Amino acid sequence: MAALRIFSYLPNPRVWKATIAARFCGVDVEVRGASGKELRDWLWDYDAHPLTEQERASLSSLARTGRVGLTGAQLFKTDAFMAAQPFGNVPAAFGADGKVGIFESNSIMRAVARLGEANFPLYGRDAYEASRIDSFLDVSLVFARDTQIYLLALSGGTVDAAIHARAKDAFAIYASGIEQALSPRREALVGNGISIADICLAAELALFMNEHARTEQLQKQGLDKILHPGVQDAYPLMFAHFARLVEHEHIRPDLKPYVEKLRSKAAA
Repeated sequence: MAALRIFSYLPNPRVWKATIAARFCGVDVEVRGASGKELRDWLWDYDAHPLTEQERASLSSLARTGRVGLTGAQLFKTDAFMAAQPFGNVPAAFGADGKVGIFESNSIMRAVARLGEANFPLYGRDAYEASRIDSFLDVSLVFARDTQIYLLALSGGTVDAAIHARAKDAFAIYASGIEQALSPRREALVGNGISIADICLAAELALFMNEHARTEQLQKQGLDKILHPGVQDAYPLMFAHFARLVEHEHIRPDLKPYVEKLRSKAAA
């Protein structure tokens, strides 16, 4: 039985925060899920699975209206799922007994790091390092919020100048702080080795790269890409660190194919 089970739409770089951490720490993590559209036809539960027609008919009382990316969809969420996941969102993680719910990708990643702390100190080597890591994770939440609004608007065809400006400002603030933290030419954000702060950075930047797949939507609004060709010159340390992280043996299996696919769209 896995130490942690995660249910989510896939592919999802924010889920990969946990699976990457699991490789570093030797923790058994199970991931269940499908594309966002397909999740409409799943039972949202610790035992998440695609619904049969018979189940759909018998469980009609569980139908709840989706939000954030699945707005308006009828989703089948069990009472046990809602007890463990009070906000009803994915990614949704569960402890081995299926009763303890953990939500928000950074917290799920933290859980993995705590479970495997004896194998690898991903959450820092003392209280001070752990708190500095938390600082980076907290700052990433602000960037992640604006990223989500921006990418959902791009995919839904509702992006406008105001949403674009907020995302651009959020990226500049986040990238500037990361650039400063890596000066002068540090190999990790905290301490002397990779931590969950670095994993979070890699996952959030990879997710933001979905902008490359929505160039046409930006052009229709007369907007430029935030990740324009010259952006790496503005934040060379951050992008060099990102490149190193994507090639790391524990990070590469999840992020490299995803990043390369989006880079090919940028080149096109």
